[in-house]
Amino acid sequence: MTEIRLTAAWVTAQMAGAIAVGDHRREFGAVSIDSRTLKTGDLFIAIRGDRFDGVAFAEAAIDAGAAGVVVPRGWSVSRREADRDAIGRAKASAERPVVIEVDDTTAALQALAHGIRRESGTKVVAITGSAGKTTTKEVTSEFLERRHRVVRNRGNFNNHIGLPLSLIELRRRPEIAVVELGMNHAGEISTLVRVAEPEVRVWTNVGEAHLGFFTSLDAIANAKAEIFEGATGSTLLVANADEERITARLGSFRGRVVTFGIDRDADVRASQVVDGGIEGTSARVTTPRGSVDVTTPLIGRVNLANILAATTVALEFDVPLADIAEIAARLRPASHRGEVVRLASGITVVDDSYNANPTATKRALEVLQSAKATRRIAVVGEMLELGDASAALHESVGRAAAHAGVDWLLAVGGRPAIALAAAAVAAGMPAANVKYFATSDQAADAAVALAGPGDVVLVKGSRGVKTDRVVERLKAERG
Repeated sequence: MTEIRLTAAWVTAQMAGAIAVGDHRREFGAVSIDSRTLKTGDLFIAIRGDRFDGVAFAEAAIDAGAAGVVVPRGWSVSRREADRDAIGRAKASAERPVVIEVDDTTAALQALAHGIRRESGTKVVAITGSAGKTTTKEVTSEFLERRHRVVRNRGNFNNHIGLPLSLIELRRRPEIAVVELGMNHAGEISTLVRVAEPEVRVWTNVGEAHLGFFTSLDAIANAKAEIFEGATGSTLLVANADEERITARLGSFRGRVVTFGIDRDADVRASQVVDGGIEGTSARVTTPRGSVDVTTPLIGRVNLANILAATTVALEFDVPLADIAEIAARLRPASHRGEVVRLASGITVVDDSYNANPTATKRALEVLQSAKATRRIAVVGEMLELGDASAALHESVGRAAAHAGVDWLLAVGGRPAIALAAAAVAAGMPAANVKYFATSDQAADAAVALAGPGDVVLVKGSRGVKTDRVVERLKAERG
Protein backbone atom coordinates (compact mmCIF):
# COMPACT_ATOMS: atom_id res chain seq x y z
CA MET A 1 0.00 0.00 0.00
CA THR A 2 1.17 3.53 -0.73
CA GLU A 3 2.23 5.94 1.98
CA ILE A 4 -0.38 8.44 3.12
CA ARG A 5 0.36 11.77 1.44
CA LEU A 6 0.23 14.77 3.75
CA THR A 7 -1.16 17.37 1.37
CA ALA A 8 -2.19 20.73 2.77
CA ALA A 9 -5.81 20.08 1.79
CA TRP A 10 -5.96 16.67 3.50
CA VAL A 11 -4.16 17.83 6.64
CA THR A 12 -6.41 20.89 6.94
CA ALA A 13 -9.52 18.75 6.62
CA GLN A 14 -8.37 16.43 9.43
CA MET A 15 -7.78 19.41 11.69
CA ALA A 16 -11.02 21.23 10.79
CA GLY A 17 -8.80 24.21 10.03
CA ALA A 18 -8.53 26.73 7.22
CA ILE A 19 -5.70 27.55 4.81
CA ALA A 20 -4.90 31.24 5.28
CA VAL A 21 -1.85 31.34 3.02
CA GLY A 22 -0.47 28.97 0.39
CA ASP A 23 -1.49 26.24 -2.04
CA HIS A 24 -3.81 23.46 -0.87
CA ARG A 25 -1.88 21.03 -3.11
CA ARG A 26 1.41 21.56 -1.23
CA GLU A 27 2.73 18.34 0.30
CA PHE A 28 4.58 18.03 3.61
CA GLY A 29 7.46 15.67 4.28
CA ALA A 30 6.99 15.10 8.00
CA VAL A 31 5.47 16.72 11.10
CA SER A 32 7.49 18.61 13.70
CA ILE A 33 6.78 20.61 16.84
CA ASP A 34 10.40 21.76 17.30
CA SER A 35 11.79 24.46 15.00
CA ARG A 36 15.34 23.49 16.05
CA THR A 37 15.17 19.98 14.58
CA LEU A 38 12.72 20.66 11.76
CA LYS A 39 13.81 19.61 8.26
CA THR A 40 13.14 21.39 4.97
CA GLY A 41 9.67 20.50 3.74
CA ASP A 42 8.25 19.61 7.17
CA LEU A 43 4.96 20.81 8.64
CA PHE A 44 5.50 22.74 11.87
CA ILE A 45 2.68 22.61 14.44
CA ALA A 46 2.94 25.46 16.96
CA ILE A 47 2.05 23.64 20.19
CA ARG A 48 1.34 25.72 23.26
CA GLY A 49 2.72 24.02 26.37
CA ASP A 50 3.05 24.83 30.06
CA ARG A 51 6.58 26.21 29.63
CA PHE A 52 6.67 27.30 25.99
CA ASP A 53 4.54 28.70 23.19
CA GLY A 54 5.31 27.21 19.80
CA VAL A 55 3.57 30.13 18.11
CA ALA A 56 6.60 32.25 18.98
CA PHE A 57 8.71 29.96 16.80
CA ALA A 58 6.44 29.72 13.75
CA GLU A 59 8.40 32.30 11.78
CA ALA A 60 11.67 30.60 12.75
CA ALA A 61 10.23 27.34 11.41
CA ILE A 62 9.45 29.01 8.08
CA ASP A 63 12.96 30.43 7.96
CA ALA A 64 14.28 26.91 8.62
CA GLY A 65 12.47 25.59 5.54
CA ALA A 66 9.08 24.48 6.82
CA ALA A 67 6.65 23.85 3.98
CA GLY A 68 3.80 24.83 6.28
CA VAL A 69 2.88 25.91 9.77
CA VAL A 70 -0.19 25.23 11.90
CA VAL A 71 -1.03 28.25 14.06
CA PRO A 72 -3.99 29.72 15.98
CA ARG A 73 -6.63 31.54 13.98
CA GLY A 74 -5.71 35.14 13.14
CA TRP A 75 -1.95 34.57 13.24
CA SER A 76 -1.32 35.24 9.52
CA VAL A 77 -3.40 38.46 9.55
CA SER A 78 -1.26 39.88 12.34
CA ARG A 79 1.89 39.10 10.32
CA ARG A 80 0.89 40.28 6.84
CA GLU A 81 1.40 43.98 7.57
CA ALA A 82 5.16 43.65 8.12
CA ASP A 83 7.19 43.30 4.91
CA ARG A 84 10.07 41.97 6.95
CA ASP A 85 8.23 38.96 8.39
CA ALA A 86 8.77 35.38 7.28
CA ILE A 87 5.61 35.30 5.17
CA GLY A 88 6.70 38.44 3.36
CA ARG A 89 10.17 37.07 2.69
CA ALA A 90 8.69 33.87 1.32
CA LYS A 91 6.64 35.72 -1.34
CA ALA A 92 9.65 35.80 -3.62
CA SER A 93 10.03 32.02 -3.52
CA ALA A 94 8.39 29.65 -5.97
CA GLU A 95 6.48 27.87 -3.23
CA ARG A 96 5.15 29.95 -0.39
CA PRO A 97 4.79 28.12 2.93
CA VAL A 98 1.25 27.07 3.76
CA VAL A 99 -0.33 28.62 6.83
CA ILE A 100 -3.10 26.50 8.37
CA GLU A 101 -5.10 28.19 11.09
CA VAL A 102 -6.97 26.19 13.72
CA ASP A 103 -8.82 26.77 16.98
CA ASP A 104 -6.38 24.77 19.11
CA THR A 105 -3.01 23.56 17.84
CA THR A 106 -2.71 20.65 20.29
CA ALA A 107 -6.18 19.41 19.36
CA ALA A 108 -5.17 19.83 15.70
CA LEU A 109 -2.11 17.61 16.21
CA GLN A 110 -4.31 14.98 17.86
CA ALA A 111 -6.90 15.19 15.09
CA LEU A 112 -4.25 14.77 12.40
CA ALA A 113 -2.83 11.72 14.21
CA HIS A 114 -6.31 10.25 14.54
CA GLY A 115 -6.97 10.80 10.84
CA ILE A 116 -3.72 9.08 9.86
CA ARG A 117 -4.42 6.25 12.30
CA ARG A 118 -7.81 5.61 10.66
CA GLU A 119 -6.52 5.98 7.10
CA SER A 120 -3.55 3.66 7.68
CA GLY A 121 -5.42 0.42 8.33
CA THR A 122 -2.83 -0.39 11.02
CA LYS A 123 -3.81 -2.46 14.05
CA VAL A 124 -2.96 -0.56 17.23
CA VAL A 125 -1.87 -2.17 20.50
CA ALA A 126 -1.99 0.28 23.42
CA ILE A 127 -0.40 -0.40 26.81
CA THR A 128 -1.11 1.31 30.12
CA GLY A 129 -0.18 0.66 33.73
CA SER A 130 1.60 2.28 36.63
CA ALA A 131 4.91 0.59 35.84
CA GLY A 132 6.48 -1.46 33.08
CA LYS A 133 4.73 0.19 30.12
CA THR A 134 7.90 0.80 28.17
CA THR A 135 9.35 -2.65 28.83
CA THR A 136 6.05 -4.29 27.86
CA LYS A 137 5.91 -2.16 24.71
CA GLU A 138 9.45 -3.10 23.72
CA VAL A 139 9.01 -6.82 24.42
CA THR A 140 5.65 -6.92 22.63
CA SER A 141 7.22 -5.26 19.61
CA GLU A 142 10.12 -7.72 19.60
CA PHE A 143 7.72 -10.66 19.63
CA LEU A 144 5.44 -9.25 16.94
CA GLU A 145 8.30 -8.34 14.61
CA ARG A 146 8.93 -12.04 14.06
CA ARG A 147 5.82 -12.15 11.85
CA HIS A 148 4.70 -8.56 11.18
CA ARG A 149 5.82 -5.06 10.17
CA VAL A 150 5.71 -3.16 13.44
CA VAL A 151 6.30 0.40 14.65
CA ARG A 152 6.49 1.47 18.28
CA ASN A 153 6.39 4.89 19.89
CA ARG A 154 9.81 6.30 20.63
CA GLY A 155 11.02 6.19 24.23
CA ASN A 156 8.18 7.26 26.48
CA PHE A 157 6.29 9.35 23.89
CA ASN A 158 3.10 8.46 25.71
CA ASN A 159 1.26 11.69 26.52
CA HIS A 160 -1.21 13.97 24.73
CA ILE A 161 1.58 15.28 22.48
CA GLY A 162 4.00 12.37 22.25
CA LEU A 163 1.40 9.77 21.34
CA PRO A 164 0.01 11.75 18.37
CA LEU A 165 3.55 12.33 17.09
CA SER A 166 4.11 8.58 17.23
CA LEU A 167 0.84 7.79 15.48
CA ILE A 168 1.75 10.10 12.61
CA GLU A 169 4.38 7.46 11.71
CA LEU A 170 1.46 5.22 10.71
CA ARG A 171 1.37 7.12 7.43
CA ARG A 172 3.76 4.39 6.20
CA ARG A 173 1.04 1.82 6.91
CA PRO A 174 2.76 -0.74 9.15
CA GLU A 175 0.71 -3.80 10.04
CA ILE A 176 0.85 -3.19 13.79
CA ALA A 177 1.69 -0.21 15.99
CA VAL A 178 2.59 -0.78 19.66
CA VAL A 179 2.22 2.32 21.83
CA GLU A 180 2.08 3.16 25.50
CA LEU A 181 -0.43 5.44 27.19
CA GLY A 182 0.76 7.47 30.16
CA MET A 183 -1.11 9.67 32.59
CA ASN A 184 -0.85 11.48 35.89
CA HIS A 185 -4.38 12.89 36.04
CA ALA A 186 -7.86 11.52 35.43
CA GLY A 187 -9.12 12.01 31.89
CA GLU A 188 -5.75 11.73 30.18
CA ILE A 189 -6.04 8.07 29.17
CA SER A 190 -9.51 8.84 27.83
CA THR A 191 -8.02 11.44 25.47
CA LEU A 192 -5.28 9.09 24.30
CA VAL A 193 -7.70 6.25 23.65
CA ARG A 194 -9.87 8.51 21.51
CA VAL A 195 -6.84 9.44 19.43
CA ALA A 196 -5.39 5.93 19.10
CA GLU A 197 -8.60 3.82 18.93
CA PRO A 198 -6.63 0.65 19.79
CA GLU A 199 -7.94 -2.76 18.75
CA VAL A 200 -5.83 -4.36 21.52
CA ARG A 201 -5.50 -2.80 24.97
CA VAL A 202 -3.08 -3.99 27.65
CA TRP A 203 -3.39 -3.12 31.35
CA THR A 204 -0.29 -4.21 33.26
CA ASN A 205 -0.79 -3.09 36.87
CA VAL A 206 -1.92 -0.43 39.35
CA GLY A 207 0.67 1.24 41.58
CA GLU A 208 1.31 4.33 43.62
CA ALA A 209 2.86 6.36 40.78
CA HIS A 210 1.31 9.86 40.77
CA LEU A 211 -0.67 9.11 43.94
CA GLY A 212 -0.22 12.76 44.86
CA PHE A 213 -2.72 13.65 42.13
CA PHE A 214 -5.32 11.11 43.30
CA THR A 215 -7.23 10.36 46.47
CA SER A 216 -6.44 6.63 46.50
CA LEU A 217 -5.14 3.65 44.57
CA ASP A 218 -8.72 2.92 43.56
CA ALA A 219 -8.89 6.38 42.00
CA ILE A 220 -5.74 5.58 40.04
CA ALA A 221 -7.31 2.31 38.91
CA ASN A 222 -10.42 4.18 37.76
CA ALA A 223 -8.25 6.53 35.71
CA LYS A 224 -6.37 3.62 34.16
CA ALA A 225 -9.70 1.95 33.39
CA GLU A 226 -10.36 4.75 30.92
CA ILE A 227 -8.54 2.40 28.55
CA PHE A 228 -11.91 0.57 28.33
CA GLU A 229 -13.56 3.55 26.66
CA GLY A 230 -14.75 3.25 23.08
CA ALA A 231 -14.28 -0.51 23.02
CA THR A 232 -16.50 -2.64 20.80
CA GLY A 233 -17.30 -6.32 20.86
CA SER A 234 -14.22 -7.04 18.76
CA THR A 235 -11.80 -5.10 20.99
CA LEU A 236 -9.37 -7.20 23.01
CA LEU A 237 -8.25 -6.38 26.55
CA VAL A 238 -5.12 -8.10 27.89
CA ALA A 239 -5.34 -7.84 31.68
CA ASN A 240 -3.21 -8.79 34.67
CA ALA A 241 -5.11 -11.43 36.64
CA ASP A 242 -2.84 -10.95 39.66
CA GLU A 243 -4.05 -7.38 40.21
CA GLU A 244 -7.31 -7.20 42.19
CA ARG A 245 -7.96 -3.60 41.18
CA ILE A 246 -7.84 -4.68 37.55
CA THR A 247 -9.93 -7.85 37.81
CA ALA A 248 -12.59 -6.00 39.84
CA ARG A 249 -13.19 -3.70 36.87
CA LEU A 250 -13.20 -6.21 34.03
CA GLY A 251 -16.98 -6.61 34.11
CA SER A 252 -17.44 -3.17 32.59
CA PHE A 253 -15.33 -3.91 29.52
CA ARG A 254 -17.44 -4.33 26.37
CA GLY A 255 -15.03 -6.49 24.39
CA ARG A 256 -13.11 -9.73 24.85
CA VAL A 257 -10.75 -10.26 27.80
CA VAL A 258 -7.66 -12.47 27.92
CA THR A 259 -5.69 -12.59 31.17
CA PHE A 260 -2.08 -13.21 32.15
CA GLY A 261 -0.58 -13.85 35.56
CA ILE A 262 1.73 -15.70 37.88
CA ASP A 263 -0.03 -16.11 41.23
CA ARG A 264 -3.62 -16.64 40.05
CA ASP A 265 -5.40 -18.59 37.35
CA ALA A 266 -5.00 -16.87 33.99
CA ASP A 267 -5.26 -17.66 30.29
CA VAL A 268 -1.49 -17.17 29.96
CA ARG A 269 0.21 -18.18 33.18
CA ALA A 270 3.75 -18.70 34.45
CA SER A 271 4.49 -21.54 36.86
CA GLN A 272 7.64 -23.22 38.16
CA VAL A 273 9.18 -19.76 38.40
CA VAL A 274 12.90 -19.64 39.15
CA ASP A 275 14.14 -16.21 40.17
CA GLY A 276 17.83 -16.06 39.35
CA GLY A 277 18.30 -12.58 40.79
CA ILE A 278 20.44 -10.48 38.49
CA GLU A 279 20.97 -13.51 36.23
CA GLY A 280 17.36 -13.39 35.05
CA THR A 281 14.23 -15.47 35.38
CA SER A 282 12.83 -18.74 34.03
CA ALA A 283 9.36 -20.27 34.11
CA ARG A 284 6.98 -22.69 32.46
CA VAL A 285 4.45 -20.63 30.49
CA THR A 286 1.08 -22.25 29.83
CA THR A 287 -1.25 -20.80 27.19
CA PRO A 288 -4.34 -21.82 25.20
CA ARG A 289 -1.91 -22.77 22.41
CA GLY A 290 0.32 -24.99 24.49
CA SER A 291 3.15 -24.64 26.96
CA VAL A 292 6.78 -23.61 26.66
CA ASP A 293 9.77 -23.10 28.93
CA VAL A 294 10.91 -19.49 28.93
CA THR A 295 14.24 -18.17 30.20
CA THR A 296 15.03 -14.47 30.03
CA PRO A 297 17.87 -12.23 31.20
CA LEU A 298 15.28 -9.62 32.26
CA ILE A 299 15.32 -9.54 36.04
CA GLY A 300 12.51 -10.09 38.54
CA ARG A 301 8.92 -11.27 38.57
CA VAL A 302 7.75 -7.84 37.40
CA ASN A 303 9.56 -8.35 34.11
CA LEU A 304 8.22 -11.88 33.91
CA ALA A 305 4.72 -10.40 34.12
CA ASN A 306 5.64 -7.96 31.35
CA ILE A 307 6.76 -10.88 29.19
CA LEU A 308 3.49 -12.69 29.90
CA ALA A 309 1.53 -9.61 28.76
CA ALA A 310 3.61 -9.42 25.59
CA THR A 311 3.18 -13.15 25.00
CA THR A 312 -0.59 -12.81 25.27
CA VAL A 313 -0.59 -10.11 22.59
CA ALA A 314 1.81 -12.02 20.35
CA LEU A 315 -0.36 -15.14 20.43
CA GLU A 316 -3.33 -13.08 19.29
CA PHE A 317 -1.29 -12.15 16.21
CA ASP A 318 -0.27 -15.77 15.59
CA VAL A 319 3.36 -15.60 16.69
CA PRO A 320 4.40 -19.20 17.55
CA LEU A 321 5.28 -20.05 21.14
CA ALA A 322 8.67 -21.41 20.09
CA ASP A 323 9.52 -18.04 18.53
CA ILE A 324 8.41 -16.23 21.68
CA ALA A 325 10.70 -18.40 23.85
CA GLU A 326 13.62 -17.89 21.48
CA ILE A 327 13.23 -14.10 21.49
CA ALA A 328 12.69 -13.94 25.27
CA ALA A 329 16.06 -15.59 25.79
CA ARG A 330 17.89 -12.67 24.16
CA LEU A 331 15.84 -9.72 25.41
CA ARG A 332 17.67 -6.75 26.88
CA PRO A 333 16.15 -4.10 29.16
CA ALA A 334 15.44 -0.59 27.97
CA SER A 335 17.93 2.03 29.13
CA HIS A 336 17.96 2.60 32.93
CA ARG A 337 15.15 0.06 33.40
CA GLY A 338 16.82 -2.86 35.15
CA GLU A 339 20.06 -2.89 33.17
CA VAL A 340 22.72 -5.10 34.72
CA VAL A 341 26.12 -3.46 34.22
CA ARG A 342 29.22 -5.47 35.12
CA LEU A 343 32.19 -3.17 35.72
CA ALA A 344 35.83 -4.08 35.22
CA SER A 345 36.43 -3.47 38.94
CA GLY A 346 34.19 -6.45 39.78
CA ILE A 347 31.26 -4.30 40.86
CA THR A 348 27.86 -5.11 39.39
CA VAL A 349 25.39 -2.25 39.01
CA VAL A 350 21.65 -2.80 38.60
CA ASP A 351 20.62 0.41 36.86
CA ASP A 352 16.91 0.91 37.50
CA SER A 353 17.21 4.68 37.72
CA TYR A 354 14.66 5.71 35.10
CA ASN A 355 11.73 5.97 37.50
CA ALA A 356 10.34 4.60 40.74
CA ASN A 357 7.28 4.04 42.85
CA PRO A 358 7.05 2.17 46.17
CA THR A 359 5.82 -1.13 44.73
CA ALA A 360 8.42 -1.19 41.96
CA THR A 361 11.18 -0.28 44.41
CA LYS A 362 10.23 -3.12 46.73
CA ARG A 363 10.32 -5.53 43.78
CA ALA A 364 13.77 -4.25 42.87
CA LEU A 365 14.92 -4.84 46.45
CA GLU A 366 13.67 -8.43 46.17
CA VAL A 367 15.88 -8.89 43.11
CA LEU A 368 18.83 -7.47 45.04
CA GLN A 369 18.09 -9.85 47.93
CA SER A 370 18.36 -12.88 45.64
CA ALA A 371 21.58 -11.71 44.00
CA LYS A 372 24.81 -13.52 44.81
CA ALA A 373 27.10 -10.81 46.13
CA THR A 374 29.82 -9.96 48.62
CA ARG A 375 27.65 -7.06 49.77
CA ARG A 376 24.31 -5.72 48.61
CA ILE A 377 24.18 -1.94 48.35
CA ALA A 378 20.94 -0.09 47.59
CA VAL A 379 20.92 3.53 46.43
CA VAL A 380 17.27 4.56 46.70
CA GLY A 381 16.09 7.98 45.59
CA GLU A 382 13.02 9.81 46.78
CA MET A 383 9.86 8.75 44.94
CA LEU A 384 7.95 11.79 43.76
CA GLU A 385 4.28 12.71 43.32
CA LEU A 386 3.05 10.59 46.23
CA GLY A 387 1.12 13.33 48.01
CA ASP A 388 0.15 13.06 51.66
CA ALA A 389 1.05 9.36 51.70
CA SER A 390 4.68 10.06 50.77
CA ALA A 391 6.25 9.69 54.20
CA ALA A 392 4.41 6.47 55.03
CA LEU A 393 5.18 4.93 51.65
CA HIS A 394 8.86 5.80 51.92
CA GLU A 395 8.93 4.28 55.39
CA SER A 396 7.50 1.05 53.95
CA VAL A 397 10.35 0.96 51.43
CA GLY A 398 12.88 1.51 54.22
CA ARG A 399 11.46 -1.47 56.09
CA ALA A 400 11.54 -3.52 52.89
CA ALA A 401 15.24 -2.71 52.47
CA ALA A 402 15.94 -3.97 55.98
CA HIS A 403 13.92 -7.14 55.46
CA ALA A 404 15.69 -7.76 52.14
CA GLY A 405 19.01 -8.02 53.94
CA VAL A 406 20.57 -4.99 52.29
CA ASP A 407 24.06 -4.42 53.69
CA TRP A 408 24.24 -0.70 52.90
CA LEU A 409 21.45 1.74 52.17
CA LEU A 410 22.05 5.17 50.64
CA ALA A 411 18.86 7.26 50.67
CA VAL A 412 18.71 10.32 48.42
CA GLY A 413 16.33 13.30 48.31
CA GLY A 414 14.26 15.37 50.70
CA ARG A 415 12.33 14.61 53.88
CA PRO A 416 10.71 11.43 52.49
CA ALA A 417 14.20 9.99 51.92
CA ILE A 418 15.09 10.83 55.51
CA ALA A 419 11.96 8.94 56.61
CA LEU A 420 13.00 5.98 54.44
CA ALA A 421 16.44 5.84 56.05
CA ALA A 422 15.03 6.13 59.58
CA ALA A 423 12.52 3.33 58.93
CA ALA A 424 15.30 1.03 57.73
CA VAL A 425 17.21 1.58 60.96
CA ALA A 426 14.06 1.08 63.03
CA ALA A 427 13.50 -2.22 61.19
CA GLY A 428 16.94 -3.52 62.15
CA MET A 429 19.57 -2.17 59.79
CA PRO A 430 22.73 -0.94 61.58
CA ALA A 431 22.58 2.84 61.76
CA ALA A 432 26.20 3.06 60.59
CA ASN A 433 25.23 1.33 57.33
CA VAL A 434 22.38 3.68 56.47
CA LYS A 435 23.35 7.00 54.97
CA TYR A 436 21.26 9.97 53.85
CA PHE A 437 22.23 12.42 51.08
CA ALA A 438 20.40 15.45 49.84
CA THR A 439 21.60 15.01 46.24
CA SER A 440 22.53 12.21 43.90
CA ASP A 441 25.96 13.74 43.34
CA GLN A 442 26.67 13.37 47.05
CA ALA A 443 25.35 9.80 46.98
CA ALA A 444 27.56 9.09 43.97
CA ASP A 445 30.63 10.16 45.93
CA ALA A 446 29.69 7.72 48.68
CA ALA A 447 28.84 4.87 46.31
CA VAL A 448 32.14 5.20 44.44
CA ALA A 449 34.05 5.14 47.74
CA LEU A 450 32.03 2.29 49.24
CA ALA A 451 31.55 -0.28 46.47
CA GLY A 452 34.16 -2.97 45.90
CA PRO A 453 34.73 -6.19 43.96
CA GLY A 454 31.87 -8.66 44.33
CA ASP A 455 29.37 -6.03 45.44
CA VAL A 456 26.02 -5.56 43.72
CA VAL A 457 24.73 -1.99 43.70
CA LEU A 458 21.05 -1.34 43.01
CA VAL A 459 20.27 2.23 41.89
CA LYS A 460 16.57 3.08 41.96
CA GLY A 461 14.77 6.43 42.01
CA SER A 462 12.50 8.91 40.30
CA ARG A 463 13.94 10.88 37.38
CA GLY A 464 13.60 14.16 39.26
CA VAL A 465 16.12 12.96 41.85
CA LYS A 466 18.65 12.12 39.09
CA THR A 467 19.91 8.86 40.55
CA ASP A 468 21.23 8.02 37.09
CA ARG A 469 24.18 10.23 38.07
CA VAL A 470 25.19 7.56 40.59
CA VAL A 471 25.29 4.99 37.80
CA GLU A 472 27.32 7.22 35.51
CA ARG A 473 29.87 7.97 38.24
CA LEU A 474 30.28 4.28 39.05
CA LYS A 475 30.82 3.53 35.36
CA ALA A 476 33.31 6.36 34.95
CA GLU A 477 35.35 5.84 38.08
CA ARG A 478 34.99 2.12 38.84
CA GLY A 479 34.46 0.75 35.33
